[in-house]
Amino acid sequence: MNTTILTIVIFIVALIAGFILAWFVQKKKIGEYEKIGKKILEDSKKEADVTTREASIQAKDIVLQSRNELEQEIKARRLEVQNSERRLSQKESNIDKKIDGLDKKEEDLSKKEREVAGRQSSLDVKIKDYESLILQVHESLEKVSGMTAEEAKKMLIQALEDEARYEAIKIIKKIEEEAREKADKKAKEIIAFAIQRYAGDYVGEDTVSVVALPNEEMKGRIIGREGRNIRALEAATGVDIIIDDTPEAVILSCFNPIRREVARISIERLISDGRIHPARIEEIVSKVAEEMETKIKDSGEQAVFDLGVHNVHPELVKLLGRLKFRSSYAQNIYQHSLEVAFICGAIAGELRVNVKEAKRAGLLHDIGKAVDHEVEGSHATIGADLAKKHGEAEEIVHAILAHHEDVEVTSLLDVIVQAADALSGARPGARREMLETYIKRLDELERIANNFQGVEKSYAIQAGREIRIIVNSEKTSDEKIILLSKDIAKKIETDLSYPGQIKVVVIRETRSVEYAK
Repeated sequence: MNTTILTIVIFIVALIAGFILAWFVQKKKIGEYEKIGKKILEDSKKEADVTTREASIQAKDIVLQSRNELEQEIKARRLEVQNSERRLSQKESNIDKKIDGLDKKEEDLSKKEREVAGRQSSLDVKIKDYESLILQVHESLEKVSGMTAEEAKKMLIQALEDEARYEAIKIIKKIEEEAREKADKKAKEIIAFAIQRYAGDYVGEDTVSVVALPNEEMKGRIIGREGRNIRALEAATGVDIIIDDTPEAVILSCFNPIRREVARISIERLISDGRIHPARIEEIVSKVAEEMETKIKDSGEQAVFDLGVHNVHPELVKLLGRLKFRSSYAQNIYQHSLEVAFICGAIAGELRVNVKEAKRAGLLHDIGKAVDHEVEGSHATIGADLAKKHGEAEEIVHAILAHHEDVEVTSLLDVIVQAADALSGARPGARREMLETYIKRLDELERIANNFQGVEKSYAIQAGREIRIIVNSEKTSDEKIILLSKDIAKKIETDLSYPGQIKVVVIRETRSVEYAK
C-alpha cells in the first residue's frame, strides 16, 4: 500500500513538473513570437509609409490630370455656348425680320380684303343686272321662237343625245369591223377544220317503219284468224300495224322508236320462222325486247369507246344507247351526240383546251332526251340532273345545262358545246322540218322584221337561215341600221325557236330616178 501511495505521489510530482516545464517553454516561445511580431509590425509600418507616399504622389497626379481635363472641357463648353449664343442672336434677328415682313403682308392683305369687299358689292350689283338682262333675253327668245325654256332644253338635250349616239355608233362600227375581221377569220378556220374532219349522214328517219313481206299471202298470216295475230302483235309491242294496199309491205306506226324497232325485228323473225300464232308472238317479242336492251347497252359502250371517254356511269352508258332510237327534227340524237362530241374535240384541240373534257360534254349534252318523254322539264335541265346524279364533274354538268342557254354561259367549255351543237344541227341535210312548220317560221321571221320602225320590206331566204331587210333611206341613216340589225337579231332570238343561226342583213340604199324625154 505504501508503495502504491508512493507511486501516486511520484506521478503527481512528475505531472506538476511537466506542467511547469511546459509553461517555461511556452513562455519562451511567446517571447520569441513577440519579437518576431514587433519586427513584422515595424516592417509593415515602413512599407505602409512608403505606400502612403506613393499613393499620395499618384493622387496628386490624378488630381492634376483631372483638373487639366476639366479645364479643357470647360473651354470647349464655353466655346460651344458662345457659338450657340451667336446662332441664337442670328435667329433672333431673322425672326425679327420675318415678323416685320408678316406685319407688312398683313397690312397688304387687309388692303386687298377691303378691295375685294368693294369689288364683291359691285359684282353683286352687276350679277343682278345680268340676271335681269338674261331673263329679258329668255323672254324675248321664247317670244321669237315660240318655245319655252324647258322645251328648248329638251331640244338641246335631244340634239346632244343624237350627236353622242351618232359618234357612239361610228365607234361601235369601227370596233366591230376590226374585231369581226379577226374573229371571223379565226372562227371560220376552226369551224371549217372541225367540219372537214367529220362527215355525217343525211337525215332519213321517220315515225313509221316498213317491213318487207316475201309475198301477199303473208299479210293474211300476220292478221291471223279473226285478227288474233295482229292484235297479239299490237298488244305485245305497243305499235300500230297498218296493213293496206301497199304491195308486199306492212307499215309499223309508233312515236316510240324502240317499240317500233322491237316490232319490226319481231315480225321479220316470225316471217322467217313461219310459225305465227299468239304464243309464239309473245315469245319472240319478249326475246327481241331483251336483245334490244343488250343492243342499247352495246351502242352506249361503243359510243364511249369510239370517243375515248372513260369512267362513264353504266346508267349514263345505257341512256346513251337509248338515244340511238330518239330523233329531233328527224335527226338521230345518237348520231348527233357523236357528231357534237367529235366537233367539240376538234374545236378544243384548236383552242388548246382539254379535248377529253370537251368530247365528254359534247357526248352527254343531249342525254336528257333519252327520258324527256318520261320526266317533266327541258332536256338540258333533265340531262344536267342525270349527269350530276351519276357523278359527272361540275364543268360537264354546267355545259349540259348551258348548251341551250338555260343558264348563263360561264366557261369556254360551255361555248364550245354550244357551237358544236349548232354546227351539227345546222349543217345541210342534218334536220328536216314539216312544210307547215317551215312556212310558219318564215312568216313569223318576216313579221318580226316588219314591225320595226323604218322597215319597208323583208325577205326570208336561204331556207330561213337569212333575212334581208330593206329600210326607208329617208327615215333611217347608215349609222342607225347597225343598231336596227342588232335589235332585230335580239327580237328573233327571244321570240323564235329555230335550229342553227339566222343571218340578219339590213340594206339601205338611195336612188335617184329621172326620165329623159
